[in-house]
Amino acid sequence: MKITNINTYHAGDGRRNNIFIEVETDEGITGTGEAYSIGPDKSVISMLEEMEPWFIGQDPSRIEWLLRRAKNTMRFPLGQVAWSAISGIDIALWDIAGKVAGVPVYVLLGGKTRDRVRVYHAIYGDSPQRLAENAQKLVAEGYSAFKTSPLPSNWRELPWREVLLKADERMKTIRDLIGDSPDLAVDVHVAIRETSKALELAKVITPYKLMFIEEPARPEFLESSAELRRKFRVALATGENIYGVHRFTELLNADAVDIIQPDLLCCGGFLEAKKIAAIAEAHYVTVAPHNPLGLISTAAAVHHSASINNFAILEWHGDDKKKKSELVNESWVPKDGYFELPTDAGIGMTLNHNAIKENPPLHWDRGFASYSDGSPGFL
Repeated sequence: MKITNINTYHAGDGRRNNIFIEVETDEGITGTGEAYSIGPDKSVISMLEEMEPWFIGQDPSRIEWLLRRAKNTMRFPLGQVAWSAISGIDIALWDIAGKVAGVPVYVLLGGKTRDRVRVYHAIYGDSPQRLAENAQKLVAEGYSAFKTSPLPSNWRELPWREVLLKADERMKTIRDLIGDSPDLAVDVHVAIRETSKALELAKVITPYKLMFIEEPARPEFLESSAELRRKFRVALATGENIYGVHRFTELLNADAVDIIQPDLLCCGGFLEAKKIAAIAEAHYVTVAPHNPLGLISTAAAVHHSASINNFAILEWHGDDKKKKSELVNESWVPKDGYFELPTDAGIGMTLNHNAIKENPPLHWDRGFASYSDGSPGFL
């Protein structure tokens, strides 16, 4: 079997864009993958177009060799654009391997280590009451774990003491409505610029029995993350912004994290994620994959989560109810807060080409956050 084409599809989902990949072979088996749309998206698409000739005519089963050759060809340490492109191709190659073998990808990755994959559902709403009502509705649907921002959307415009009061109000309102039983995590989105403020925030919200605090500092600031972890009284989670086993090893060797959050669409795909999870296991650290992009991302994360020993929980945004679900032919829906393991060969997802054609990409970037003095903020 030989690779004949790598096709890239760029589609909007009403909010942001998706970069889908299909790797075609001369035996009619096609592998489906997705690369992270890092925004601006076209950089990843250009990288995929540059890389395509390196794979044409090659045996798709030589995944480790093909990806190592591609990385070596680029020579310099890869950034997020290259890692996103590599990840999408990796996922498509494993999809082909699963279809050839007639088994789900997690079987090829070592077999299932669990019978289902637990998820936490994002909860939305700028007011504390809206947040709590959203969580209460999801509890009724069977979910038992949630994540939200502890900060209101306009927090950069407020005095810090008022921000802390509002964070306390948000957490208290949620807990008062849903009780202490469901797991509750918060995501700071690397937005706080000082470790002292991150510690103050953690002190305010820790009493609300948190599962973890996510990204209180950018993960490349290893010393800051390590300091926060030492002083937190709740698990520190991070890793969605880094990629490759070497970067994760640096984070883990610094004792800067309790829960790592690799994204299968930009950390390197299945092969790299398996290595990352193994390094984490050796550091007594668990894995909670980052998963904001849609159902192919979810499928990849479910296969990965099913095949590792140190899986904790998977991010989920109710994508089956969103427009992005139209871009694939299959719909996966958690039952009582868990995904059942797929049984179809490969990753179990295929592209809806008609829907992709009807939803051209939008101009999308992450926007420009700023503080009250006009200085730019992190996003």
